[in-house]
Amino acid sequence: MSIIRGALTAAALARTVVAHPVVRAGIAAAPLLLTPKVKAAAKDATLNTAYKAGQLARKIVDATKR
Repeated sequence: MSIIRGALTAAALARTVVAHPVVRAGIAAAPLLLTPKVKAAAKDATLNTAYKAGQLARKIVDATKR
């Protein structure tokens, strides 16, 4: 599968998920559920995920340079 095709598939999947009524209800309720503790946990999870994605990207780039 080409990179462009994979990106288009991911975009279509994301659009489908966001359009789901349960996801929309969760997004609407999010401001009521976000306490400082939950926000901190979400921030930590986001940063951790971004760091791991960077590590994976570096591994892939290094592997393609060989």
